[in-house]
Amino acid sequence: MGNNKIYTCCFFGHRKIDKTPELTERLTREIETLITEKEVSIFYFGSKSEFDDLCHKTVSELKEKYPHIKRVYVRSAFQHIPDWYEESLLKHYEDSYFPEHMENAGRASYVERNQEMINKSDYCIVYYDENYAPPRRKNSKRDLFDYQPKSGTKVAYDYAVKKGNEIINVM
Repeated sequence: MGNNKIYTCCFFGHRKIDKTPELTERLTREIETLITEKEVSIFYFGSKSEFDDLCHKTVSELKEKYPHIKRVYVRSAFQHIPDWYEESLLKHYEDSYFPEHMENAGRASYVERNQEMINKSDYCIVYYDENYAPPRRKNSKRDLFDYQPKSGTKVAYDYAVKKGNEIINVM
């Protein structure tokens, strides 16, 4: 590659995962290949899922071997954070930011945060099961009917496909 472009990768996946040694090995192998063969040096992370936690742990372990890589936490809430919180984040990430266009995102903040990470990434490592559906819910206690919420991972996956990102599904 060697063209001075900075290559990037983001992660997204279902909240709950089947964390197996095989998944951890595959994830490590895929991330290390991106670092060594595709020159990826920046990794974008969200939060709130077991998959995010596993990816952060894996990249952090690889950072010992490849100290030039950077971990960036993209916040879906808290546009302005106190210094103590930023200092706490920077113990685990090299940078953190809140996308300015998300100021009034409300309940859509996770969707918009994921789209932000996808827009900034060349590669997406995902944990996506096309047969997964979140648990059915009621809108309120007075509702007689359950509704089927959309999977945030499916929404992000479809967006990444539409944007043309290279997607690596480790599920």
